[in-house]
Amino acid sequence: MRPFVRLASLVTLTALVSTALTACSGGSGSDPDTVKVSFKQSTDNSVKVMDTYLDGIKKEFEQAHPGKKVELVPIKAPDSEYYTKLQQMLRSPKTAPDLVYEDTFLINSDIASGYLKPLDPYLAKWRDWENFIDTAKAAAKGEDGRTYGVPDGTDTRGLWFSKDVFARAGLPADWQPRTWDDVLSAARTIKEKVPGVTPLNVYTGKPAGEAATMQGFQMLLYGTGDGSADPLYDKASKKWITAGKGFEDALGFVETVYREKLGPEVSDALDPNFATAVRGELLPRGRLGIALDGSWLPQDWLEGSGHEWPEWSKELGLAAMPTQHGQAPGKVSMSGGWTWAIPAKAANPDLAFEFIKTMQTKANAQKWYVANSGIAVREDVAADPAYVRAQPGLAFFTGLVAHTHYRPAYPAYPKVSVAIQEAMEGVTTGDMSVEEAARGYDEALKEATDGQVIGE
Repeated sequence: MRPFVRLASLVTLTALVSTALTACSGGSGSDPDTVKVSFKQSTDNSVKVMDTYLDGIKKEFEQAHPGKKVELVPIKAPDSEYYTKLQQMLRSPKTAPDLVYEDTFLINSDIASGYLKPLDPYLAKWRDWENFIDTAKAAAKGEDGRTYGVPDGTDTRGLWFSKDVFARAGLPADWQPRTWDDVLSAARTIKEKVPGVTPLNVYTGKPAGEAATMQGFQMLLYGTGDGSADPLYDKASKKWITAGKGFEDALGFVETVYREKLGPEVSDALDPNFATAVRGELLPRGRLGIALDGSWLPQDWLEGSGHEWPEWSKELGLAAMPTQHGQAPGKVSMSGGWTWAIPAKAANPDLAFEFIKTMQTKANAQKWYVANSGIAVREDVAADPAYVRAQPGLAFFTGLVAHTHYRPAYPAYPKVSVAIQEAMEGVTTGDMSVEEAARGYDEALKEATDGQVIGE
């Protein structure tokens, strides 16, 4: 069986964390007139979407607040390493920034750890807060009912496909699969008729992190039932659900993709930087037929991104991910997003919230949604025709919000997510059967949730 954790990777991670702590040494309180803003910087040096946006906000903020300064503290790392570094920084007032970029999947875990400050006193006095949609507000709310972050957008997921590859394979340019079998059938056709092209990408395994859990597995799992109940977590009993038929069917889909060589080489799929290759090389160069992926991909193809691809909207098609057998509602999507949160140990929280307010004016929020290829979480922006027309594909992905699901992002979720990734990796490499991977998940789930589990 392939080991999931190697000593070398632990040594590397320790070094990375140490670097992050050193970069933020001195603490956020070293200057009461400076707000330190920490964010995830792309590992692709050519992608500067967040950096460019924050540079503009920094200038606007400093101009509007004479005598105040903004220090941007980027953390350049893949997602999983970013989360680890961020949590290390949040533990001490010496290293905690004043403002941090938090993935909604991790926010409840950080709330439970006491790392974040509740924002309700600020939000009660901020008129713009009433413009945010309720689902986005809920994603930043703790189990105690208080709000710990201001969302800066959401996302949805679907199927991207190459029209050129489809034409060469004899597949329709208006492809809209109705079932999982339709997706696999198209991938098999591409494998047969278009050699040298990867038919289908489904992110998998621990190196892919949350991309595997959410873009891959949950896009399958949440399409196995009738949509009336969460297949991972039972809200009534507040317990996590062990692997049942839907869970095994989702693993079976992943197993089929890699056993039949419909996906990338396993070594590529388990490369933590593979998502960068998908966006920057495989799709733009016509080397990938179908990608199960997110609404944000075009941010990598805009002018100034380093991977400019102005023709993408003509060369790629979009299709909703179907439910397993085409059962109602017929489509499935997952939504997440990020928030701006203030650490509990931040020394300049008032200044930090003033920076949030500058970022989240209607004009600046709209600018960010378009630059980031994000889905608006402000109702006034979503209703603006200029926003809807701003980018091809925006209307399609916004339309998937009606069919989307949200992760049960309770404190145990990050560990549950890792357990899913391990199960996926087991069937991807062939080290485990679907049944073995499901049993391993159940064992890991019990440990991750202190035994708070029930059967399907």
